Amino acid sequence: MTTGPTSGNAMAPRRGPRGRHPSEADRAAVAVAVAGLAPVREMLIEHLHALQDRHGGLRAGHLVALAEVLRLAPVEVFEVASFYHHFEILEDTAPAPAPLTIRVCTGLPCQLAGGGALLDALAAAPPSGTRVAAAPCMGACHRAPACALGHDLVESATLTTVAAAVQSGPPALPSPPALDAYLAQGGYTALRTIRQAGDAGREAMLATLEAASLRGLGGAGFPTSRKWRLVLSQPGPRHMVVNADEGEPGTFKDRYCLETEPHRVLEGMLIAAHAVGAEACWIYLRDEYPHLHHALRREIAALDAAGIAELPIHLRRGAGAYICGEETALLESLEGRRGYPRHKPPFPGEQGLFGRPTLIHNVETLWFLPDVLGEPDGAARFAGHGRRGRQGLRFFSVSGRVRDPGEKLAPAGVTARELIEEFSGGMAKGHRLAAYLPGGASGGILPASMADLPLDFGTLDSVGCFVGSGAVVILSDQDDLAEAVRNLVRFFRDESCGQCTPCRVGTAKADALLRPPRWDRTLLEELAAAMADGSICGLGQAAMNPVRSLLRHMPEAVP
Repeated sequence: MTTGPTSGNAMAPRRGPRGRHPSEADRAAVAVAVAGLAPVREMLIEHLHALQDRHGGLRAGHLVALAEVLRLAPVEVFEVASFYHHFEILEDTAPAPAPLTIRVCTGLPCQLAGGGALLDALAAAPPSGTRVAAAPCMGACHRAPACALGHDLVESATLTTVAAAVQSGPPALPSPPALDAYLAQGGYTALRTIRQAGDAGREAMLATLEAASLRGLGGAGFPTSRKWRLVLSQPGPRHMVVNADEGEPGTFKDRYCLETEPHRVLEGMLIAAHAVGAEACWIYLRDEYPHLHHALRREIAALDAAGIAELPIHLRRGAGAYICGEETALLESLEGRRGYPRHKPPFPGEQGLFGRPTLIHNVETLWFLPDVLGEPDGAARFAGHGRRGRQGLRFFSVSGRVRDPGEKLAPAGVTARELIEEFSGGMAKGHRLAAYLPGGASGGILPASMADLPLDFGTLDSVGCFVGSGAVVILSDQDDLAEAVRNLVRFFRDESCGQCTPCRVGTAKADALLRPPRWDRTLLEELAAAMADGSICGLGQAAMNPVRSLLRHMPEAVP
């Protein structure tokens, strides 16, 4: 039996390393762009941001040079760069893109406010030196329609305001309050008191959280005390992660909390980190909020300088992938990988970031911690705010056909009708309530006849919906409900990470089935069941909720 080459030089030994090699110019360009960043795998996405921010895109040669810096295979860098929507890979010979990209939001609240017409008009006649693209929700649903000029947000956008922003720059968003202002109001008193109590105060904190019935407010509603106990039951070292990657269409509560009281969130983070003995904190902030990224960098530095932090705080940018709001996909992203959700168990509290026990909290949950744990009657005061037998407060992001859209701090158990009438100034002029989304794109859709149901975790189970992140989008008699559902399904189609077949194929199939003239109701129900049963994470499991709830509660709106 012959095992070597049989003829000629068909199997001649390869000389030199395989694959493409970076030029010296590529190496030099990468070295300048990523100067100051640690050359480690977990920093890959930060390196990609640095390259794209400097060059307007990711040249193929630069990616190969970056792989060399990080000691990764080029395919590992390319697969990550191509996964995230905010990265644009360019061939080395491709012409440079337009200096400025205008991204117009296609989220449902922006579509209700004329975002589709704005996108069409800009695409038909782009301002000089720009290119125009569609983009998912930007967290400006209360000031719709929204668009982004490069990294800068333009709210309540029109052709006139966009043209003006292209010429002279978009209006600056307000800068969040600084550390000195928060300290002057008694900020970090709760943290100081808790640290002084040491380990002896830990059980009292857990009991207080249980009495307050404080839950994770990112969507799942898992009791905070149970999450802390799980992390504490595992051997160290432990990590603390803040999930600030809200991407659910209609949601902007994290943005509101970080714009108005960033140090309240940071204090909550440090309290939670102390409670579970975390050795480092990580904040994963969605890339659509660059003004918050700048502010948080400044305020984290101020905390370090003041000696308040007492542990490392790492700030990381997302890159436009909705799936990274899922906690295990977020962990993958923090480790410098594609945002693929992990199978559970193990849960992050057992095996999370870098394989260590990790406490993950949403921004809103942390916002409440200083009051709940820092006041003598904090638990009772918090729990006493609920309505209809529910406990606590929460933020509701109200958008759509109301007079005063915005972030509303309201009692758990409030109804959609109360959010409209008591908190949002009533329906917009000339509009009558027809339907509403109780929990963003994934929470389903309910008719006006169900606007008196309490909104809280578990209260909508019997009608096949959920409150999730508290994104309440109001629809009127002037809206096409079937088209609204199509918009939501297109979002899930575009945001599926592609890891599992039921979600990857199912969302594309659903989008095709929802096209005119007729919906195949039987096939849609079968597809929804298959996706709910077979998908790895909540995206695929909930992607058909808008379809199922429209079929169930408003069949007259189905074509």
